[in-house]
Amino acid sequence: MNYIWFLRMARWVRNPPSPQMVKLVIGVIAVSLLIFGFEYMFGWPEWLTPNGGGRAHRLP
Repeated sequence: MNYIWFLRMARWVRNPPSPQMVKLVIGVIAVSLLIFGFEYMFGWPEWLTPNGGGRAHRLP
């Protein structure tokens, strides 16, 4: 590990984040995992799939 990471860890131990910030981070992670799990179980919805075109698809 880089010594800068040890300095960051020491700063977090001396000055930890607030409980609201911890709840916010855990909430964002939980919502992300829920979205990932839903997509993994049911697949990507067809109505969110783009039709193509744009710069990547050039017709001859």
